[in-house]
Amino acid sequence: MVSSTMKKVIWAIWLLICPIGLWITYRFYPPQISGYEVDIIIFLILAFFVAATPMVINGSPIFLIQWVSWAVFLTFGLFIEIILVQLTLIVLFLRVKLSKEQLFRVPLNSLMFFLVSFLSGIIYYELGGPSGSNIVALHSFVWLLPLYPILYYVLNHFFFGVINFLIYKGKRETFGIDFVWETITTIITFPMGYVLFVLYRELGLVALFFVGIPFASLSIILNLYYSSKKINELLQNAAEIGHQLAERLYIDEVLDLFIKKLPDMLPVDYAYILDIVDDEELHLIRQVEKGKKVSSNIEPLRKNEGISGLVWKQKKAALYSTAKEWRTIVKGYMPESAESVLCVPIVRNSQVTGILLLASTGKSAYEKSQLMIVDILCSHFAVAIENARNYEETKAQSERCALTRLYNYRYFDNLLSNEFEKLLDWKRDKISLVILDIDHFKSVNDIYGHQSGNEILCQFASLLLSLIGDQGTVARYGGEEFVILLPDIEKREAFKIAERIRVTISNYPFILEQHIGKNNQTKRVDITASIGVATAPQDADEPLALIRHADRALYVGAKRAGRNRVAEYVK
Repeated sequence: MVSSTMKKVIWAIWLLICPIGLWITYRFYPPQISGYEVDIIIFLILAFFVAATPMVINGSPIFLIQWVSWAVFLTFGLFIEIILVQLTLIVLFLRVKLSKEQLFRVPLNSLMFFLVSFLSGIIYYELGGPSGSNIVALHSFVWLLPLYPILYYVLNHFFFGVINFLIYKGKRETFGIDFVWETITTIITFPMGYVLFVLYRELGLVALFFVGIPFASLSIILNLYYSSKKINELLQNAAEIGHQLAERLYIDEVLDLFIKKLPDMLPVDYAYILDIVDDEELHLIRQVEKGKKVSSNIEPLRKNEGISGLVWKQKKAALYSTAKEWRTIVKGYMPESAESVLCVPIVRNSQVTGILLLASTGKSAYEKSQLMIVDILCSHFAVAIENARNYEETKAQSERCALTRLYNYRYFDNLLSNEFEKLLDWKRDKISLVILDIDHFKSVNDIYGHQSGNEILCQFASLLLSLIGDQGTVARYGGEEFVILLPDIEKREAFKIAERIRVTISNYPFILEQHIGKNNQTKRVDITASIGVATAPQDADEPLALIRHADRALYVGAKRAGRNRVAEYVK
């Protein structure tokens, strides 16, 4: 991100150098255009065509203007070449549709190309190279022919490196794929510039026809090749992301990975994933803006409301190149700086299950080919979400008591082992364990029936959860026994918690609605519990010992002492 101060500096340097530099060029290297005005206009049209068909690589437009500018330089001189390049830059930037944040690139590139042309021409002239009417015979300066394009190429990359260091802080790759492509295209177009110059000297404007058509073909072929290469890379990346999504077991992991990978493939400044709830509303479940995860209270959308609601209704993706195209459609939240929008339905089993909306601050940031890639990604995403949901449901069923919905013994056993590992690694200071057993629970089943016993167990579990909250983990240990794991809570505090639980249970009105009594009226039952407490590492140095000692405190210290009391383990 280029700061506003740096953008102002760029504009100031451009105003300071370019106008004065043009005047100097005109003063010392005047144009030689008398009688060739129409020819210059035709050359300019050719240059405009070149600028209108750039290749965009890594976000940087590469247009093959060097061969035209070289021929113009040799034919009409340095001043006309500079003017031609500056005008074609305007066409180029109109073609790529810069956003407001990127407008500083206009003076930046104008300044860079001006300096490249100016310095290349000055060096060429100082070494004795002629141009325009000064050219008498080609053989007399043939050794200087490659000098200008070579200087142009070298200086271009030199200034690119300077700009990358001073403005972009070295974040852009200097010798990346765009450098390779520009080198290749420069080598290809070098002979074309020479052929254009020679043919124009011999045949006049007809030369532009003979050279222009092959160039147009070359430009189209290169663009198609690069586009197909880019699509293949995107498809490979999509397949790789699909594999990674399939490896994730939890819904949150799938969501985070999916929304994290999208900016690596596409120009994404804003990304939103919306979930369809009860087939009535779209709820925002993930939001990333400028690479940061954001949490916003955004109102749900209904079908046909806003861009997402429209895509949901039509079950078809939507692609917008500028904000003007979607301003009248959008409803609710959309960043002010957003321009291009790509919105795709997430479909599973022919049903739309969600919506993905991507936005970029750049105009025309997305192509139709990318829409296909995102659609494939959404298919991988939908399958991964369904698999993760099934896994979480299965895991929850295996870890929860079907009756009370508390964690079961299996989960508690693993949790206790993990907590002891933390204790041994000094990540925990202590672990307290509370075991509870409902007093005389068998008599409840005998008098009121087993269904009533289940009611008691469920109410008992809910009461424990409300009393413990985030302090620890409550689990059903088996039958009428329950356990509470309290990490980093010392024995004295655990005893107080257990005593508070005991008192609350003894005063709590347990209500039976399905009992075997003669009438159907609800019945209140008084319940008490005996509780044992033990703490590691002072009472035990391994998980089973902690359970055994807490259980001993329960039965020896509480049950045998009369029930409805709390006892701590004593060595």
